[in-house]
Amino acid sequence: MKHTSTAGSATVSAAWQGERPAARTASVTIASILFSPLVLVRMIDYCQGMEATAGLDAAALATVVDEVAGLACGDPVELIDQLRQLERLKNAAAAAQARLTVELRQVREAEARAAGRNVKRVPASIAGEVGLARHESPHRAATLLGLATVLASEMPHTMAVFNAGEVSEWHTTVLARETACLSRAHRAVVDAELGPRLAELSTRQLAAEARKLAYELDPHSVVARIGQAVADRNVTIRPAPDCMTRVSALLPVAQGVAAYAALTAAADTARVAGDERSKKQVMADTLVARVTGEEEAGEVDVEIQLVITDEALLGDSNTPARMNHHGPIPASIARGLAADAIGNNRAWIRRLYVRPDNGQLVAMESARRHFPTTMKTFIKTRDEVCRTPWCGAPIRHIDHITPVHAGGTTSLANGQGLCERCNQLKEHPGWRHTAQPDGTSMIRTPTGHQHHSRAPDLPREPAFLPFLVDLRFSRPAA
Repeated sequence: MKHTSTAGSATVSAAWQGERPAARTASVTIASILFSPLVLVRMIDYCQGMEATAGLDAAALATVVDEVAGLACGDPVELIDQLRQLERLKNAAAAAQARLTVELRQVREAEARAAGRNVKRVPASIAGEVGLARHESPHRAATLLGLATVLASEMPHTMAVFNAGEVSEWHTTVLARETACLSRAHRAVVDAELGPRLAELSTRQLAAEARKLAYELDPHSVVARIGQAVADRNVTIRPAPDCMTRVSALLPVAQGVAAYAALTAAADTARVAGDERSKKQVMADTLVARVTGEEEAGEVDVEIQLVITDEALLGDSNTPARMNHHGPIPASIARGLAADAIGNNRAWIRRLYVRPDNGQLVAMESARRHFPTTMKTFIKTRDEVCRTPWCGAPIRHIDHITPVHAGGTTSLANGQGLCERCNQLKEHPGWRHTAQPDGTSMIRTPTGHQHHSRAPDLPREPAFLPFLVDLRFSRPAA
């Protein structure tokens, strides 16, 4: 099997042998190579010294990916050796991503200074580019950008073992996180002490060692950091499998331990009294009852929005419904929730008409510049979360894909739900969003890379679908 790279690529086989290609060629054919730990080590070594101007280009890297995808060996010893070297290769590649991210930041900041723009706005734009390139959310990409910057400028020992593929990106993240409260000089001390030992420490051991050193160097900053952590206490909610949800609370340690002890005591009391529920079930039910103020967990009053086909709601179709902020749920579960609400006169139904060919909502337009409330509701129901690929944050803004000043209309086809970060990102220099005829939106980054965003599929029956049902209801307290 042969792979042909695009114009401007470098000779990968020479790179794998530990040699720097003498010059770029117009077209290079790369033979399939039988991978061995030695070849993988050479790839790691090359990755450590990779430069943007004279190394593996994107096409050659794609060939490397193809070769790794075909890796196979039946000998157990060889398999273990390859697993080890592939782990190093993965870590070295992550280190290379960090270096490239820092280089991109330097380029973008130089461009901003030359154009007289505010350099402080550059990191947000870079996070958007890095997120799309790495298939990560902008929030996660901003974290990776911060990590890369710190490793490159303040933690040379950690960066060295990272480049060697000896530690993972998460290991470096833990050390950077635990030293974030320190001055640059004190962080350098911790880096020099722990950096060379990173490969020997588990993440738990690393965090403990870093915290101990940080406190010895600057106890006041550690105490101040703890105070800031208390100010950052919060409660979050995330979907979980099997129609469940996960509610998490970040609390000061004393409060968290006290809350858990109270739930444990309530569960123990209930079990002693003959309650047939498990201890964990009683703790969960007690939490819900005490937070909502109800006697029983099942009596809570809550509004739920379901998007379900008429056949699934009124007939016996098994087409899954979609619960906003959660995702798909079985039709039988949705019918049960709806039946309870309708029986208590607590349901509101709205028809959402869709196209029979693709299940997309039919067009609605407004002559106004701003989206009316009805259209905002439709777009939030359709998009569910931020439309930026791999973001997944809650929708905060309903935005014109193609701006009004550029000829965009106030319509469903030209509307999209975005989180606050992504809505601000599209206003940065070089970014452009464009509505496409097929209902998707095209995002063009400052480098010219294009990414397409499509709203999630709405529930639809295999046959002709006349309309969907947008069902809102609440369950009353007993």
